[in-house]
Amino acid sequence: MGIVNVTPDSFSDGGKFLDLPAAVAQAIQLLADGADIVDIGGESTRPYSTPVSAEEELRRVPPVIKELRRLRPEALVSIDTSKAAVAEAAIAAGAEIVNDITGLTGEPEMVEVVRKSGAAVCAMHMQGTPQTMQDRPHYGNLVVEIHDYLRSRRDALVAAGIDRERIALDPGIGFGKTHEHNIELMASCDQFHDLGCPLLVGHSRKAFLGKLIGDKNADRTAATIGGALALAAKGVHVLRVHDVRPVREALAVFTAALG
Repeated sequence: MGIVNVTPDSFSDGGKFLDLPAAVAQAIQLLADGADIVDIGGESTRPYSTPVSAEEELRRVPPVIKELRRLRPEALVSIDTSKAAVAEAAIAAGAEIVNDITGLTGEPEMVEVVRKSGAAVCAMHMQGTPQTMQDRPHYGNLVVEIHDYLRSRRDALVAAGIDRERIALDPGIGFGKTHEHNIELMASCDQFHDLGCPLLVGHSRKAFLGKLIGDKNADRTAATIGGALALAAKGVHVLRVHDVRPVREALAVFTAALG
């Protein structure tokens, strides 16, 4: 899953793809680089980010999706939003997946938008909100608590009429987790397979990678690739990354070497 942030303030690439031509060009480049899915979002969810109105997300994102699908009708597009109105407009523009960091709890209307549209959905775990999630996150048992949350969201979505086959789950690396929590989650992703849904993980370029390699200002592409290989070894189905081509190439060699 390649990332297109149509925002001025995303932690890694804010401002690079804020206008329509740049965003569409980046999405097409990610597809050429080997992305299976392009995830397009109009609101930064980095720690302490400023929330964006639905109107602003609607201005930023659906036109990008519509133009991308016009130029690349085969593209599989995900909308990264927690707002029902944005998801509905994005689906109308050609998105087929809703990627919601609130696990579809941010707005009660979101579940019905997904159910009626037939879109696929990814429900993520987050402790708190982007504005509070890094204020002393804590867990009694990290993996068990996140596993229980994802199971409850899966069951709630199925009960609401969304086919289980359309649900993916994301443990939420970096969302209400410390450096140590993120590493433990990376090492424990295989413990979520019994939930019976594809796992999506987004570790790309995140701050804990800089801390892990001992240089918070370093380019984190190599660290992202290392994480991607570890996640692949744990059976993670979808890797959400900024740098699609190097990750795709590393995975090709990794897979071949494993036989």
